[in-house]
Amino acid sequence: MTTKSLIGKTVLVVEDDPKIRELLKIYLTKEGYEVSEAGNGTDAKMKIEELDPCIVILDLMLPEISGEEICRWIREDLKSMMPIIMLTAKASEKSRIQGFKLGADDYVVKPFSPGELMGRVEAVLRRTSSRCGKLSFTGFTIKPAKGQALINGEQLELTQFEFKLLHTFMNHPDQVLSREQILTFIYQNNERVVSDRTIDVHIKHLREKIKEKTPKDYIQTVRGMGYKFVAI
Repeated sequence: MTTKSLIGKTVLVVEDDPKIRELLKIYLTKEGYEVSEAGNGTDAKMKIEELDPCIVILDLMLPEISGEEICRWIREDLKSMMPIIMLTAKASEKSRIQGFKLGADDYVVKPFSPGELMGRVEAVLRRTSSRCGKLSFTGFTIKPAKGQALINGEQLELTQFEFKLLHTFMNHPDQVLSREQILTFIYQNNERVVSDRTIDVHIKHLREKIKEKTPKDYIQTVRGMGYKFVAI
């Protein structure tokens, strides 16, 4: 069953075995993820820089550049905290410890159950949601770390608060959010500077900017309840 809060998140599968890649793509796509693939370390580095994915499923034994080197490159050279799940045939405790020292968020030993791996992906994404590099829906992409929002490749010019609003909506696709919930997601434990009465004005401005780029009404009002970002 698809978890709506995970729809639109980008997953990069780095695996040299095409059968395993295809199997994972089928399962991930079914769960609503946007899936990209790489079959060797060189392609993996190119895809990571191009896509800035929400999570990387990374085989350690890769042609050209090893998974260990890719992981080290992500953490040390890119200075990125994008979530990484390592796939490996090495089941020893020493290997697992080494994987975590390199910066992996989880470690899955082959052979594995695709269902179990989907659960691991969901669990990692839930606890690392703020580290997601990109959220993508049909024609709509947001890159939180870069402060970019794109519709059909064209950039939206948003205020800081409008960007936070959009990020909140896209992190909770197809879910009705009350004004109080929206403000809680935006401010978390920080002092609020916007009230639930004025948030309607900010949402109105955000919707107007989106409608300048596309006729689709992504943000809909649910009478008596709040607002909903329509992803599909």
